[in-house]
Amino acid sequence: MDRVFRSVYFIVAIAQTLLGLGFALQITFITQIWPLPNTSPLSLIFIGSIFMAAAASTLWCLFFGENGSLAGVNLDYIAIFVPVMIYFFMIANGNAVMIIVPVLGVLFGAVGLWWSLRFPIKDRRPQPMAARVAFSVFLVALIIVGTALVLQTPNILPWKVSPEGSTVYGWMFLGAAIYFAYALVRPSWANSGGQLAGFLAYDVILVVPFIQHFSKVEAQLMPNLIIYFAVVVSSGLLAAYYLFVNKETRMSLFGPARAVELSVAN
Repeated sequence: MDRVFRSVYFIVAIAQTLLGLGFALQITFITQIWPLPNTSPLSLIFIGSIFMAAAASTLWCLFFGENGSLAGVNLDYIAIFVPVMIYFFMIANGNAVMIIVPVLGVLFGAVGLWWSLRFPIKDRRPQPMAARVAFSVFLVALIIVGTALVLQTPNILPWKVSPEGSTVYGWMFLGAAIYFAYALVRPSWANSGGQLAGFLAYDVILVVPFIQHFSKVEAQLMPNLIIYFAVVVSSGLLAAYYLFVNKETRMSLFGPARAVELSVAN
């Protein structure tokens, strides 16, 4: 049964990767899946970055055999899809995609949370202090920005978004806040690496579009872009340092005390 669950997560992560690339590259037959009207090109890239972050976090947990760390990923799914499901039911107007997809997301997150909580954390190396501080800052920022977006407060993101998009993106931010909160409540490297991998994937997708956006952003949104870009760059550098440079945490085929699982099978 565990092999089945891990295989499903692997398939979902690959699908998320393909969707993330499709949205980021604005491939028409993929972006047409997105059900909300008046979605700008930069919003589509942002959606792609969310898909890529989810895939990276999941694949990190699978690669290192940390089934228990997938609990944070599942909490993220539940925190996003439950309110989005309710919101989409209110505005779907018969759109089957808007009704079915969030329901599946809730079920996937709930069943996955039940399964993943059965497993202990294997890698109990301490959460790096810099990551702990950064996660705390991200948590507060995500709650503030996510709440403002859910309430459809204008001029929060550094590009124009529709009211419907604002609400959905807000719940994405709040879901990410839950993911970071989980890492702070259960601090260990096993519950930190996935968040950093997700953040790095998210940042890689957004950094070039944001640089390009500096030449076209509206004047009143320039401060928002500067702040958002600074967060993207700093979080990307933090993630890259701990995942690839720091000798205590960098990714390798072998951890300090055990071989890393190289497949999705237990």
